Amino acid sequence: MLSAAPQVPPETTQQAVGYPSLFLLVFLGALVPVIPTGALVSSAAVVAFHHSSPLSLLFVFAVAALAAFLGDIVLYWLGRRGMHSKNGSKWLEAIRSRAPEERLAQAQDKLADHGVMVLVLSRLVPAGRIPVMLACLMAKMPLRQFARGDVPACLAWAATYQVIGILGGSLFPEPWQGVVAAVALTVLVSTVPSVWRKVRGRESGSQHA
Repeated sequence: MLSAAPQVPPETTQQAVGYPSLFLLVFLGALVPVIPTGALVSSAAVVAFHHSSPLSLLFVFAVAALAAFLGDIVLYWLGRRGMHSKNGSKWLEAIRSRAPEERLAQAQDKLADHGVMVLVLSRLVPAGRIPVMLACLMAKMPLRQFARGDVPACLAWAATYQVIGILGGSLFPEPWQGVVAAVALTVLVSTVPSVWRKVRGRESGSQHA
């Protein structure tokens, strides 16, 4: 009797759990920028790369991009509410606390020069999203205009980290090995620019001393 019951393929079960989990974590990561969403997307891409279904990678890309976009829109909407509130909001304060004055000034200059297209670069540069979002808030950019610029930004972001995952998955036969490689690549991509900025800052400071 039990042997005659229909068996659910393991991949189907993994996808039924994995895609909603990926969506939720990326969405929350957009709202609370402490979750390593890039590593999540890369890891999901590794697993999808080793699946037999050719649509797995497409689903990972679509879920990640959609979750990132909705998270950005909700956070920007909450920030706009805080800008119009006399007492502000915890979300606006959280955005401001993660946007150092120097980075904010750079974001404002880039926004003035390139408009909403600077959002694409902000999602690809580590720690660049929040300063640019705050610059958009301070410029009183309408939500609709922000959304138009954020669509290609989220698509480019999802594609970039998915490529990192595919590279990690293609180097090793086992998915867990590819996940480790993808996470390592993601951490490297995220930390090298910030380390380079600190080194440049120390060098310029020593020259002016």
